[in-house]
Amino acid sequence: MKDETIIKLYHSSKLIIQNPDIYYGRKNADFGQGFYLSPDKDFVVRWATANSYINVYELDTDGLDIHKFIRSKEWFEYIFENRRTHDSINADVIVGPIANDIIFDTMGIISSGFLTAEQSLELLMIGPQYTQIAIKSEKAVAQLKWILAEQITDIADIKSQLKLEEEVYQNEFAKIMNSFE
Repeated sequence: MKDETIIKLYHSSKLIIQNPDIYYGRKNADFGQGFYLSPDKDFVVRWATANSYINVYELDTDGLDIHKFIRSKEWFEYIFENRRTHDSINADVIVGPIANDIIFDTMGIISSGFLTAEQSLELLMIGPQYTQIAIKSEKAVAQLKWILAEQITDIADIKSQLKLEEEVYQNEFAKIMNSFE
């Protein structure tokens, strides 16, 4: 029987990262400053560039304070505040959906008063949903075990698939924006 407190996670980087630093990354990321991973290897590969690595880890979640989000108003508001470097959740690990790539534009549209918060949330709900996990504490880092790193050399197929997915997303985005008029 597999230990259910252990989850396999992935991180894309130009480097092999055996000892992650939770203070290295941006303070205004979706879930604030931390070390970001995903349980979805296919998604992490999408972030890879030529000659980068997919670092593989196991996280023992036993005893960790974990805050989980779903796509919701609470999730959106938390990301919105973190993009302004106001992290309001004190947890070892934050788990939730990755905000789509237009969140900066959407937040700008909200600030301009063009869209309501509800309309913006509707835009953020479209497209595929992938999960991200932010390691936020030294306790969680201590329970994150590096397993190996796989080098990615050819990304042409990955980028081609991303382009197709982006086209579908942009069409859906435009359809929803037009419905607001």
